[in-house]
Amino acid sequence: MEKYRVLLVDDEEELREGIRQKIDWAGLGFALSGTAENGVEALELSEQLHPDVVLTDIKMPYMDGLELCRRLRPLLPAAKMVVFSGFDKFEYARQAVGLNVSEYILKPINAPELSAVLTRLREQLDQERTAQQDIEALRRRYEESLPLLRELFYTRLLDGKIPPEQVRERAVRYDIALSPGCWTVALVLSDAAGEGESAGADGLRSLSVRSFFEQNFALEGCALRTVLYNEAVALLMELKDEGMLYALTEELGRLCLLAQAHLGLTLFVGLGRPCAGPEQLHSSAEGAAAAADYRVLMGAEQVLYIGDLEPNRSACLTLEEADQRALSAAVKLGTREQVADLIHAQVDRVRAARLSLPQSHLFFQEMLTTLTRLAQANGVEIGEVFGPRFTGMVSITDFRSLGELEEWLLGRTLRLWEHLSRQRTDSAWKTVEQARGFIAAHYADCELSVETICAHLHLSPAYFSTLFKRETGESFITCLTRVRMEHAARLLRDTDEKTYRIAEQTGYADPNYFSYVFKKHFGLSPSKFRSNPTFS
Repeated sequence: MEKYRVLLVDDEEELREGIRQKIDWAGLGFALSGTAENGVEALELSEQLHPDVVLTDIKMPYMDGLELCRRLRPLLPAAKMVVFSGFDKFEYARQAVGLNVSEYILKPINAPELSAVLTRLREQLDQERTAQQDIEALRRRYEESLPLLRELFYTRLLDGKIPPEQVRERAVRYDIALSPGCWTVALVLSDAAGEGESAGADGLRSLSVRSFFEQNFALEGCALRTVLYNEAVALLMELKDEGMLYALTEELGRLCLLAQAHLGLTLFVGLGRPCAGPEQLHSSAEGAAAAADYRVLMGAEQVLYIGDLEPNRSACLTLEEADQRALSAAVKLGTREQVADLIHAQVDRVRAARLSLPQSHLFFQEMLTTLTRLAQANGVEIGEVFGPRFTGMVSITDFRSLGELEEWLLGRTLRLWEHLSRQRTDSAWKTVEQARGFIAAHYADCELSVETICAHLHLSPAYFSTLFKRETGESFITCLTRVRMEHAARLLRDTDEKTYRIAEQTGYADPNYFSYVFKKHFGLSPSKFRSNPTFS
């Protein structure tokens, strides 16, 4: 099992070294991942190491241990904090309790006492890790949250064994709210059980899939209920309107990909036609089961809608608002593969519907209109996407086949996707340049922080930190420190200013901390740097 990571923070080098040598870290289930001399250094290290346990002294320069715990709590909510103190003061202990510190140890520290503390912490961490991974927790949660009568009700409803006129009455009896409106059913099946796999293991896998959909399904305007149904997980969904159907298909496809990554399972989803009210869910379930049967023939397709496979030829096909949103989202934020998949799916809708020529022409014209509006809204010239002679209209008769039309449409859609991708990249770099400019203008402000610059740029700190590190290769704190040190070095070389004045001019209120950072950055103290001819 992977060792738990420990960060040790104390300004006494002798104490740090003593703890490092006298504790049997590996034997206790830990690895000493790093040490720090003070709270500021520990805060920076924590961003890199993500420790499970932080051992810290209280009295330290620049940032004490209690302040460090306060700053780390939102960054490492699961980490265990242990504080050392050379003073038996009630106020320290009271503050430690308020910060949810796990242990409070009085100095001098001895190895047996600290080993006992680490043993207790390892047991707590083991229990928390086990609780997250234990499949039995899923079983208990299922048994407590979904009583058997409700489960049987939903199963009989899907089987069509409850007379329509009794559905509402029985739902009320089991305290189940069933609203009138648009409903549909999807059946989720996992890949075939391995050879020799027990029925119990198969049941646990179904519980895992059910829990996964309950936790990760996120489609606005669609309420989800889940039921273990035969060998599948049934999704009973109440839709805001029938126009959401293809947005629902996209969401189910997303969850199939996510399940493959997180659970290692290949899932297939059969989706039934929408029905008018919960009394008709049986017919939607039949369609979902029929769609799931097509998975053998459809290969890699993971979400199969019965309306595509067995179309209602009397229906007209239109690009619904949900379809337009999905197309816009893929072009603006998706990958090249996602764009290609979406275009292919829309063309397949036309193939499956077997529309007349005018109906097909209208459908593709709606797609072109969506793309041209998206280009205009983002300042992209229409000619750069569709060519200089594009008039806004394309006739299906200009193409020899539906496949040729699909290839043309995909090419133009990818051109727009490339333009918008470049815009996103340029925008990210522009944001970083603005941040660098702000740092250059305000590095002397000792209050300058991530929060300050994010308020100026109107960005969240989490997004800005990720963006800045991705584009520059260094964190905001590292960049700010480098800029301050460069200016401090110039002032030491070119002026006779006192060190404490140079500290103030480069954003350090504490001259001692300035000297500490300077020596750490250049390997020399400010005074030796000034007198060293190599740097003059």
